[in-house]
Amino acid sequence: TFFSDFFFSLSPSQYKFRDLTIEELKNVNKTYPNFTFSMNTYTFKDGSQKDLLNFSGTVPVKYGNSYNIPIHLWILDSHPFAPPICFLKPTVNMGISVGKHVDARGRIYLPYLQNWSHPKSTVLGLIKEMIAKFEEELPLYSLSSSDADRQSELLSYIAKITKGETDMKSESEIGGGKTKGCVNKVTVVGAGDLGIACVLAVAAKGAADKVVLLDLSEGAAKGGTMDLEIFALPNVEISKDFSASADSKVVVLTVNSLGNAQTYLDVIQSNVDLFRGIIPAISHYSQNTVLLVASHPVEVMTYVSWKLSAFPKSRVIGVGANLDTERFQYILTNLLKAEVLAKDAWIIGEQGEDKVPSWTGCKLVANQTEAMAARNSREKVANRAMEVLKGKGQRSWSVGLSVADLTDSILKDKRKVHSVSTLAKGCCSINSEVFLSLPCILGTNGVIEMVKLEEDPLAQEKLQSSAGSIHDLQQQLKL
Repeated sequence: TFFSDFFFSLSPSQYKFRDLTIEELKNVNKTYPNFTFSMNTYTFKDGSQKDLLNFSGTVPVKYGNSYNIPIHLWILDSHPFAPPICFLKPTVNMGISVGKHVDARGRIYLPYLQNWSHPKSTVLGLIKEMIAKFEEELPLYSLSSSDADRQSELLSYIAKITKGETDMKSESEIGGGKTKGCVNKVTVVGAGDLGIACVLAVAAKGAADKVVLLDLSEGAAKGGTMDLEIFALPNVEISKDFSASADSKVVVLTVNSLGNAQTYLDVIQSNVDLFRGIIPAISHYSQNTVLLVASHPVEVMTYVSWKLSAFPKSRVIGVGANLDTERFQYILTNLLKAEVLAKDAWIIGEQGEDKVPSWTGCKLVANQTEAMAARNSREKVANRAMEVLKGKGQRSWSVGLSVADLTDSILKDKRKVHSVSTLAKGCCSINSEVFLSLPCILGTNGVIEMVKLEEDPLAQEKLQSSAGSIHDLQQQLKL
């Protein structure tokens, strides 16, 4: 048959593990006979090209109705030890729904791909998880005829872009080697309790190849920094030199001034003065880094970091309400047994007493009376969860775990949604340059997209109030 002839024409020089690859794709062909296979040239990000096996077809997805979702998979020459590169292949009357597992260009991201390990991982297993995730969140939607013309132009543009997309593992050596010249390095600025907690949590998470602790304190190593030196954790370096931070993928800022300021404004100004000596140096040594701010007050210091670095807004974020959101979702799911609500629940706004519960993706009931009852029920559960949340302090180690969570999403390009401090201008009728926590999709370059919230006048009012007070405070600072 054409299928057999096509695969057996592959030479070992093209595919290192030819027999394993053929055997696996024969199983795919049996399950999905509609897939078409071919050999085409793939262009990687660095401009190099390679002839790779690829296949296109549709997978069945049930989302109320039954849908056939078109996909396009490229099989790397180190398969099955490296995962395929996966894309949606929308027709001209389909639009891409950006979400946790799909970006605006149709690139598919799944835990299965991230955790790929032969022989446990297979293409059939990948497609099975793809279907399961698409049934939770449909990746495509139907375009109106007026949109379809514009979409055809967009698709041709996307096709050009996706040719240059690759996977971190595509050029990796078999056996767990790292991609040449690609080191996931994280620098933590500040050697106080929070800085050390971040170093330990990021190192324990395992996403970073190297963690640098930049100790800016005067004199010899003290306390926790000395203990880190004594017990010498692998892949952790302690330095007082900004050059040690060079080429970091993420820089975490934990420093806070301990001056003798008399007023709250003086305290913040003291922090601003501290950042004026840090951010330009960090930006010089790591021009493509993501700045992750954990210093207080996080909304203001994230704004200050953005202004001093001149980085794009997407690459300057604050830890914001990530910890509160994770706790809120946990309380809803495990203590109040409201797992359905927890999926769409977020804490937004500013840290502290003015944080606000909010929701995304909630399905409204058709009947107005039922909708009102459902909303009241949800609010009662949310209020109970907020009461429990109030009793949870933000200790250094818990913030450190939150920082490690965010760093992991950025380094691994997870496209996971987090509530982080981001530039809120243009959202909820906010016209000033302030940073507030909002649910955002995070990837290698920081914020990819802000996730739309359910319209809630009370939440919007609180956000606008927070934005106003933060803006007034920022106007009094000397940058």
